[in-house]
Amino acid sequence: MVFAHGIGGSADLPISMPFALAGGSAALAVSFLVLVLAWRTPRFDAATQGHPVPRPLARLVDSGALTAVARVIGLLFTGYVVWAALAGPDRLTNPTFGVVYVLLWVGVVPASLLFGPFYKAVNPVRSVHWLLSRATGGRPSTGMVELPGWVGLWPAALGLLAFVWLELVAPESNYLWTIRLWFAAYFVIVLVGAALFGDRWIAAADPFEAYSTLVGHLSPWGRLADGTLVWRSPMRNLDAIEPAPGLVAAVSVLLGSTAFDSFQDSLAWVRFTTETDLPDVPLNTVALVVFCAMVGALFVAATVAAPPETGEERGRLPALFAHSLVPIVVGYMVAHYLNYFVEVGQQTLVYLSDPMVDGSDYLGTADLQVNYWLTLHPGFLATTKVVAIVAGHVLGVVAAHDRAMKLLPVRHQLTGQLPLLVVMVGFTLGGLYLLLTV
Repeated sequence: MVFAHGIGGSADLPISMPFALAGGSAALAVSFLVLVLAWRTPRFDAATQGHPVPRPLARLVDSGALTAVARVIGLLFTGYVVWAALAGPDRLTNPTFGVVYVLLWVGVVPASLLFGPFYKAVNPVRSVHWLLSRATGGRPSTGMVELPGWVGLWPAALGLLAFVWLELVAPESNYLWTIRLWFAAYFVIVLVGAALFGDRWIAAADPFEAYSTLVGHLSPWGRLADGTLVWRSPMRNLDAIEPAPGLVAAVSVLLGSTAFDSFQDSLAWVRFTTETDLPDVPLNTVALVVFCAMVGALFVAATVAAPPETGEERGRLPALFAHSLVPIVVGYMVAHYLNYFVEVGQQTLVYLSDPMVDGSDYLGTADLQVNYWLTLHPGFLATTKVVAIVAGHVLGVVAAHDRAMKLLPVRHQLTGQLPLLVVMVGFTLGGLYLLLTV
């Protein structure tokens, strides 16, 4: 089995020109249909919309018992992987690599789409912080000082950038010492910050929790303004993403890094890096940052170009529209990592049963065989990739349109959306082009 990302190459397979053209045409057509024919009053309001779940289920979800079970599972699994990372051999058959690069980074997307902010429930850092607070007589929510409001999601955005750098650029990302060092720094930064600022710091600084929480807003689980647990459409749930400093940066890193992951496998970039005398690591680092910065800059420029209603500061528009990029991020992730997640994820489950790589079978999964159905059906896989990107684009356009109905004056509700629509179409065409050329 060939691993990917920090442990090898990442592309599934290139899509054909007809698929790319069909996908691009569909994105353009649907975008303008939404702009011209869609509703003229806001339809999504996460604070009030949703169907309350049955009371027994709501009590179970909100119970301390379920919280404790989730925390114990998260701690036990983390301890198991830490054992493999510290005591296991430095080989690619060590399950640590698959857990970090497959189950954690890619697997958090389907888990969050199904269950909401999944990582927050099992986050081992939250559990350790809770245990330390209880042991010292403190409260997890209370720190030594107040976390400034301007911090927002900036620490999480930087953490996401640090992880994708580890995954895509670091020269020795397929060695255990690199993963040990990165996660040691991650635990120290998040835990020390939580001791200073309380668990609000974890929500602001933990890159995996921030990522899961954003994607979780496309799940069917949500809460009303009074905290009631409800079922509702993912688009109504998406409306619940609160604008915050650093939100645009976080989604830009997620989108830009996925695009760079495709781009760095392109023939043009491989040829350039081979022929130039510049070192690979600085070159790829600059390219990664440029991709993320370009996504953010284009999005900010498109949103601030729209005139807001009286009382809305133009500078707040990027954060208010940033939720519309989340479906595009998910579409990119599905298109780029589907085959990788399904097949390498299965291989990781096999390796998890033998953390010391000594022939053990602790979990009973060592004899499982990887199913390569997706690889053996390239037509289905290519179609799924195109559909994922186009669907993410359409959902993003719909979310942006509804938010524009709330924020833009009536006379500018159509023209004010055009710059953002053009940028979103550009993101979609860019994603299809990268899949076409890699």
